[in-house]
Amino acid sequence: MDPNEKSPLTPLAQDALDALARRLPDEGELTYDHAYTILKEEEDLERPTAEDIIERLYNKGHIYEVEGKLRLTDYGSE
Repeated sequence: MDPNEKSPLTPLAQDALDALARRLPDEGELTYDHAYTILKEEEDLERPTAEDIIERLYNKGHIYEVEGKLRLTDYGSE
């Protein structure tokens, strides 16, 4: 795997990332609470599961945090 290549996601994590991308505000960032709400509404994920998915996306480099808000890493630019 190329060092700059992101790890593949599980189907659930990919669905969650897609849901976050669809509902990403124009300013390009989400609060954690907004992300959890999106995952509840779009994917029916309860808070503990949503927290786990957000952590996995963060650890795999698909999202990152700036001043307590979440941003997506080059989503859909490929």
